[in-house]
Amino acid sequence: MSNTYQEAIENSNIVSKTDINGIITFVNDEFCKISGYSYDELIGQNHNIVRHPEVATSNFETLWQTILSKKPFKATVKNLSKNGSTVYLNTTITPILDENQNIIEFIAIRYDVTAEVELKKSLELKEKELEQLNLNLEQKVKEQTKQLKELNKTLEQRVQEEIKKNEEKQKLLFWQSRMASLGQMLANIAHQWRQPLTELNLTLFNMKKACTQNNEKKVDELYKESKSLISNMSLTIEDFSNFFNPQKEKKSFEIKEAVNEALMVLRKVIELENIHIQIDVPINYKVIGVSNELSQVIINLIQNSKDAFIQNDITNRTIMITLKEKQILDKKYSLLEISDNAGGITKENIDKIFEPYFTTKHKSQGTGLGLFMSKMIIEKSLDGTIKHKNITEGSTFTISIPKVE
Repeated sequence: MSNTYQEAIENSNIVSKTDINGIITFVNDEFCKISGYSYDELIGQNHNIVRHPEVATSNFETLWQTILSKKPFKATVKNLSKNGSTVYLNTTITPILDENQNIIEFIAIRYDVTAEVELKKSLELKEKELEQLNLNLEQKVKEQTKQLKELNKTLEQRVQEEIKKNEEKQKLLFWQSRMASLGQMLANIAHQWRQPLTELNLTLFNMKKACTQNNEKKVDELYKESKSLISNMSLTIEDFSNFFNPQKEKKSFEIKEAVNEALMVLRKVIELENIHIQIDVPINYKVIGVSNELSQVIINLIQNSKDAFIQNDITNRTIMITLKEKQILDKKYSLLEISDNAGGITKENIDKIFEPYFTTKHKSQGTGLGLFMSKMIIEKSLDGTIKHKNITEGSTFTISIPKVE
């Protein structure tokens, strides 16, 4: 090897030589610089002076086995400098042989790769941290997903419980309303029977008187009159029985029939309270639902008007019932309007009239369920809407129901 070539190697690399026992015989300036030892401190020392304690003994056993078998050894070696710092050297150790092919010394040529190794270790550490963060994130996502599923399940259960409670509440309100209506109807029956019973009592008295006078013609006349009175009383019972017959099966019916049925039930009340009914309800306005439920709504609205007439001391009492058609987009609706001149509803109460148990009447006169149940019937049973507005002298309730041909 020429001196120039040797100088080039020594100036650009970290070079050392040892004898066959590993004792240092030569080091260049670069070796001294990176190890932190002086030339004199190194010469004569075993090369393990720069061995890092963390490197496994088995690594050096492999090194010696290789070079003693006259083969070069290549590896990145972790060394320890004098000041305790760690350096990584890309190392090639080559056995030097004499002419008889015997090992006479070893030469080690190295270059510093500490920066690269540290960078690689840093990148590996970051990668591990990222993997751990990803695992943590996946775990958190799983936990959050599990919590959301449990929350959703709990929410669904709560919703079902609330729906069940609401259904039970609506059933209770419905039956309370039906019982209130029944009581109201029974009061109407009693009221409608009061006058016929008085007349029947008088007729029977006159019939008895005619019998004692042997006036057969008068007896026959009074008998027919009594029969007519009893027939009318029987008709009253039949009207109310038909009204409370629960026809749950929905079918097509004329709105006019429901209006007539409601007016039939209330005819004596209307007469007694001197209420003038104006009707403009044509035929051929059919809807799908239960006829007597619509009649119940109409009865409730007329009863409310009657109570308002009395409460507000209205003498000229008029209720107008009109029916007309309205088209919204491609769908036709039947608009049933019931208006009165009973003074209307006050501003503070107008937003509460459809709430359950809300009433301005005395407890003995109302339950506050009438308009609430009317709204439920129109919306749930007839797929329609019911709205209120005050007019000049009273109120108008507008019932909108899809029309069928």
